[in-house]
Amino acid sequence: MTARTATRKERELLFDTLVVATGAEPVRPPLPGIDHEGVYQLHTMGDGLLLHEALSRRPGSAVIVGAGYIGLEMAEALHARGLAVTVVEQLPSVLPTVDAELGALVRGELERHGIRVVDSVAVTAVEGTNGGLTVRGEPGLELGTDIVLVVVGVRPNTALGRAAGIETGVRGALRVGRRMETNAPHVYAAGDCAVTYHRLLRTDTYLPLGTTAHKQGRVAGENAVGGDRAFEGSLGTQVVKVFELAVARTGLRDHEARAAGLRPLTVESSGHDHKTYYPGARGLTMRLTGDVDTGRLLGAQLLGHVDSQVPRRVDIAAAALHQGMTVDSLSDLDLSYTPPFGSPWDVVQSGAQAWLRARDAGSHGRSRRPAAPTH
Repeated sequence: MTARTATRKERELLFDTLVVATGAEPVRPPLPGIDHEGVYQLHTMGDGLLLHEALSRRPGSAVIVGAGYIGLEMAEALHARGLAVTVVEQLPSVLPTVDAELGALVRGELERHGIRVVDSVAVTAVEGTNGGLTVRGEPGLELGTDIVLVVVGVRPNTALGRAAGIETGVRGALRVGRRMETNAPHVYAAGDCAVTYHRLLRTDTYLPLGTTAHKQGRVAGENAVGGDRAFEGSLGTQVVKVFELAVARTGLRDHEARAAGLRPLTVESSGHDHKTYYPGARGLTMRLTGDVDTGRLLGAQLLGHVDSQVPRRVDIAAAALHQGMTVDSLSDLDLSYTPPFGSPWDVVQSGAQAWLRARDAGSHGRSRRPAAPTH
């Protein structure tokens, strides 16, 4: 039999190894009026260009639906462009990825800069009225505005993978193993389209983060060309800037730990980014979560001024979590110190000591919170 030459279309479909990295797409809620002119979502470069064009027409006001990371970053950006900004959040607290105690401090920062915050309201419709827009919600919301930005999260973009027969898992993301392999032979998946192995929970979750995507992409790429590398897992470490505050978290919060069958205790403590006798000391608030039964560190949340090294400090906790350390062992870390930059006991370490005191005092099963410092 004479061998048949592959057609051009067939040649285009042939591959030795394939990496699927189709990312995520914005959640598009079934919101009446979401297609009105002046209503925007923000995910692609094209979305950004459309919004930039709208801003060039000098609108006076904006309503942002969603008070997560993107919503709060855009609140600051639109405020800087001179717009009157209102943020509407369905949940009782802004920035719901951190505890409500820190969310309240973030809300205060937004309001201090003139951002109106409306929480516990579900937006039900956007209507075009007299050349502008009206945002309606329950209970009792009616806001007139020039533009509306809907940023209520993302979901994995898996249409290509599912069409190719790749199995899906948590949140409908493509199911992968630790080597980022799918169930399809010679096909890997990585990034926001794929599930994420959680290092603490030791199970799959969905964490669409740039850092996670880069790590998964490296693992998938290395294995695709013959390597043998495993993804070591994510802890959900993240940080956001909100005007003059930085807010960060890593690991588990109370409700996440309890859902995993653990017995968490979260203790809030406060301190300063460096010795107070040196000028310019800034207040920091930390919430540390550990397991009462084992003493194992489970998570950390920090809030402070943008100049107070919040990202560096949450990274200390993230490194400790990665290595499975106990709360007690945080105090033993040999961290750098000089009065302009820190204290002999860093805030992370003094927070660990506060947690141990609370546990030993029998404050099990509840969150403890002292008065917060001035930021």
